[in-house]
Amino acid sequence: MANAQNSPRTSRARARTVIVWTIVALVGAIGWGVLALARGEEVSAAWMVAAALGSYAIGYRFYARFIQYRVLKADRTRATPAERLNNGIDFHPTDRRVLLGHHFAAIAGAGPLVGPVLAAQMGYLPGTIWIVAGVIFAGAVQDMVVLFFSTRRDGRSLGQMAREEIGPVGGAAALLAAFAIMIILLGVLALVIVNALAESPWGTFSIAMTIPIALFMGFYLRVLRPGRVSEVSLIGVALLLFALVSGRWVAQSSWADAFTLAPSTLVIWLVAYGFVASILPVWMLLAPRDYLSTFMKIGTILLLAAGVVVTLPTLRMPAVTDFATRGDGPVFAGSLFPFVFITIACGALSGFHALISSGTTPKMIQKETQVRLIGYGSMLMESSVAVMALVAASVIDPGLYFAMNAPAGVIGDTVQNASQVVTGWGYQISPEDLAAAARQVEESSLLSRTGGAPTLAVGVSEIFAQVTGDGMRAFWYHFAIMFEALFILTALDAGTRVGRFMLQDTLGNVYRPLKNVSWKPGLVLTSGIVCGLWGYFLWVGVHEPLGGINQLFPVFGISNQLLAAVALTVCTTLLVKSGRLKWAWITGVPLAWDATVTLTASWQKVFSDDPRVGFFKQREIYQDAIDRGEVIAPAKTMDDMHTVVTNSTVDGVLTAVLALLIVVVIADAARVCVRHVRRPALSTLSEARYVKSKLVAPAGLFPTGEEREEAERDAVGAGQGG
Repeated sequence: MANAQNSPRTSRARARTVIVWTIVALVGAIGWGVLALARGEEVSAAWMVAAALGSYAIGYRFYARFIQYRVLKADRTRATPAERLNNGIDFHPTDRRVLLGHHFAAIAGAGPLVGPVLAAQMGYLPGTIWIVAGVIFAGAVQDMVVLFFSTRRDGRSLGQMAREEIGPVGGAAALLAAFAIMIILLGVLALVIVNALAESPWGTFSIAMTIPIALFMGFYLRVLRPGRVSEVSLIGVALLLFALVSGRWVAQSSWADAFTLAPSTLVIWLVAYGFVASILPVWMLLAPRDYLSTFMKIGTILLLAAGVVVTLPTLRMPAVTDFATRGDGPVFAGSLFPFVFITIACGALSGFHALISSGTTPKMIQKETQVRLIGYGSMLMESSVAVMALVAASVIDPGLYFAMNAPAGVIGDTVQNASQVVTGWGYQISPEDLAAAARQVEESSLLSRTGGAPTLAVGVSEIFAQVTGDGMRAFWYHFAIMFEALFILTALDAGTRVGRFMLQDTLGNVYRPLKNVSWKPGLVLTSGIVCGLWGYFLWVGVHEPLGGINQLFPVFGISNQLLAAVALTVCTTLLVKSGRLKWAWITGVPLAWDATVTLTASWQKVFSDDPRVGFFKQREIYQDAIDRGEVIAPAKTMDDMHTVVTNSTVDGVLTAVLALLIVVVIADAARVCVRHVRRPALSTLSEARYVKSKLVAPAGLFPTGEEREEAERDAVGAGQGG
């Protein structure tokens, strides 16, 4: 009888579901159709947002669910490392909402902001296609699968999993490559912050204030009001907005000089911050800061999406520019294939994420069934950031875009010279327009503000000013700078901690106490080493004559995607060894694409005869000039010439070595997979033993009816037990 009564209700619910998802699919399809078929006419940025959001919704609802339950078979009854090994320092069961904030904040660094802005040089269409398709079928899949397998292995790092599951040769190559790549990534992430905050007292003060605010939130949740997540969130957001408003007052006061810092000074402060943040307990600074910044990030992206829908700004950048085919772009040199796919890294596929998914997050996750929300869901959120960054870069005047993103050595340091050079590329902008754009956002100049962050901030202010008026343009610009710096700082502190885990895992093979990631002497020593190494790349980037971002970002992109190849290789190997051979294509296909793209880019960056592309050719030209006693622009002194030679040599050698290491990892993993298929009995898995979980926690952001009932029964049982 009950079934008969429920049947019509169930049928209606299913019909509503079909209708809703059909509408979502149609919205996404129409958006793609408009973007792909537009030829010469004006296109609204709203179609880009519609195409992305429709595709994300379909991917999360169907593809991610299929992977979690059919392929991985996540077990809600199995205790995670956070529950079994809880020590209150690194292992700590964390509310899924807070952990979602931490994970999203940790992975969403400079990549989704900088990469799409730089790739806009090629036009808006190639980047949009890669961002959306890449995240659904590669990036989010990698993040979720790595998180699942690391959780099954006591939160093991990516390199350690490679060593245990692939073998000593491939594992050693993966460990070395992953650690080296992590150092490069952190150095470039920090460089973006320096470029955004240098000589900007408003931004520097606002960002500095987020540290005491996060510490207050950590103690509030841990000591004063445990469990009051919503309460502390409201307080934190209010304090954050107050810090932003206060930044303008400080910039206009006698305190301005104290917060007007040169790039070299910011380098020292960032290295010191990274060291302290990486050794403090996660609950004190890392988790609350990430949770706090997540409100800022998600809120800003939602506001930006709403602003796009309300104002319907036109995409002023062409769908595909001439630079895409010529390969001589001023922002970065190289053709559309392969360089768009390494320039846009974090918004589509990012190896850095695998370090977080096998670093802090698996030590804090409450349930295996939360990997879809935290792994796949966070990556979709980051991809939406990349789409909005591409929108912001594409709605501003293309002339202003190129003036902001070309290095000073190319366009000069005056608005007259910059206007002349940019006009020569086919994008008209007058000196008066360049000067006015800087005045509107209360900056002395916008020329050569490379790194992507200032360009995104100008785009954000352009969209929001259409709603609130031009009088608020400077506020929105600095709001966006703070928003971006928060993104990057949270990735910097989490990344430094993960780098420490990786180094401890590696050195622990030589000195056993270092295996304990919470051993204080070990964590202080390894944190200092990690900060010193990425601090070197940051210092080099700040003093690079050819432009730090322009020179280092290709290395960043290649390194990031090579690391993704390691992560996808480990995932594919584990799928094969754990009896999921028929599902190995889920990570195997993205691995094949990523390896093809990235190894091609590596080859070109090392061996190309074009000095704008090939590191060694660049080195040869500058070295020959030094031998002749000449100084070549954009270098201004002989010291600059020697710096270019040194940096080009280091970049070229690093790119070659990392590519070789990844080839070794893939080849050794292929050997292991073939051996397993032929003789499964020879394979072993390093999975932790099953322990029944005592925690009760929902799998998704919102608990289902069944999960609410389970929580109520658990609460009653706990009360009776007490």
